[in-house]
Amino acid sequence: MTVPRSRRRELLRSLLRSPEPSIRWRTRVHALGEDPGAPRLRRLRAEVRNSDRVRRLLREGFASHRPGTAGGIYRYWQGTHWALASLVDLGYPSRDPAVAPILDRAVRLWTAPRYDRTVRATAKSGPQPPNGVPLLHGRYRRCASQQGNALRYAVALGGPDPRADHLATLLRKWQWPDGGWNCARSPDARVSSFMESLTPMRGLQAYADRTGSKPAREAARRASEVFLERNLFRRRSNGRVMRPEFLRFHYPLYWHYDVLGGLKGIVEVGRIGDPRCREALEWLESRELARGGWPVDACYYRVSPEYRSGCEYVDWGRAAPRLRNDWVTTDALHVLAAAGRLDA
Repeated sequence: MTVPRSRRRELLRSLLRSPEPSIRWRTRVHALGEDPGAPRLRRLRAEVRNSDRVRRLLREGFASHRPGTAGGIYRYWQGTHWALASLVDLGYPSRDPAVAPILDRAVRLWTAPRYDRTVRATAKSGPQPPNGVPLLHGRYRRCASQQGNALRYAVALGGPDPRADHLATLLRKWQWPDGGWNCARSPDARVSSFMESLTPMRGLQAYADRTGSKPAREAARRASEVFLERNLFRRRSNGRVMRPEFLRFHYPLYWHYDVLGGLKGIVEVGRIGDPRCREALEWLESRELARGGWPVDACYYRVSPEYRSGCEYVDWGRAAPRLRNDWVTTDALHVLAAAGRLDA
């Protein structure tokens, strides 16, 4: 789809005027390709750190961090785990002492000794066993999106940490033959899950970028084939759309999947130029609004000041298919810029 250059320029100008410093940071770094280490960008990250949205996430993140708080780390979506993942997407600066306590507790959870132990299973059973990771028919059945997200925020927000090395090792250990991950307990499961494979791929790539680890980089590349072999949203068997929800925009994604999230991951792995991305990129372009930008089609959260499952403390924008959402828009511009399709 050909978009008038003037419309794209006006969209970028509008985003750069946003009262949200994170929107301005995402536009400059991801859409315009500015150096995040430049003085102007460092000052902008300081604005991100002191923004109202970040202050709210940190205040509530520390509240749910208190020992004895039920579900304080992983509770949907107000737990510490999700607050830390959001800080990465917001452009929060790394190695901030203010974040260290909740970061430490979250990483400690996902590197607990039980994840090193293998429990051999013979048939489909109930929840994940508390004493180890089940191995069934030669495949580890693990919700690797948890460790994948943890590796991503450990790398982005913390300093060198042997626990990040351990997270990367665990993810590589649990990787399925086709390159992804799956927590399905059914003996018949032979194919990786999109939902369980996206954040481990992104986490391993972030770790490889930070440390230069060739095994982690290769593991992330193998994971990218799970998506690329299916054009990011189609079944290999018959070419049909895997799930209608994959073609709808969401923000935040949490552990879910949609095509925009998949494209972002492929950008990070450095494979957005692969011809198998073309259909997904064309679909992304086709969803641009007439006045510029992209919408949120559906939300996985509700906003509540109370500590309740399925709720957020901050508002990321309501589902409105004809209304621009700046979080989704900056992600879409990031993908199009990386693909050489942002003519602005």
